[in-house]
Amino acid sequence: MKPYILETPAGTLAIAARNRKLILCDWVDSPHYPSHIRKIGSDENNEEYVRLVAAQILEYFSGNRKDFDIDAEPVGTPFQQRVWKELSTIGYGETVSYSDLALRIGSPKAARSVAGAIARNPVSIIIPCHRVIGSDGSLTGYAGGIEAKRILLTLEKSHLRLSKYYSLKGIGTIQ
Repeated sequence: MKPYILETPAGTLAIAARNRKLILCDWVDSPHYPSHIRKIGSDENNEEYVRLVAAQILEYFSGNRKDFDIDAEPVGTPFQQRVWKELSTIGYGETVSYSDLALRIGSPKAARSVAGAIARNPVSIIIPCHRVIGSDGSLTGYAGGIEAKRILLTLEKSHLRLSKYYSLKGIGTIQ
């Protein structure tokens, strides 16, 4: 299966789906991209579904989408699945530290293992691994690069500020 390539303001993403489930939304510059490509196999690509995913990602970048309506089925170990599931609960514009995430999954001493699972997330943006930062508030490793992480977090924070501004002015919230 050949992934669909999507250019975004934060970098180039490769997207693939199987049986109307997203299995790959990865930065092509990610060090884990080659292994993710091997895992997607040779199943028929769901072009219509991939186009839906791409459209939602572009809506996200334009500030018109805060939540995704995407069924994802990333391939990973049970521990990675647990971490990725918890990542999905981090709200738009929010951040948590690796140690906070380790606490949330019930493994308070596993911050490094959590970081490893996050690094191998094959469904970036949809499973928002960019929302995890260092315990000191610093931007730490990201498969798409620190600049991509900065762009995503800045985008979310700026859209939240705008929606609060418009709401306060009585114009309504941005959807």
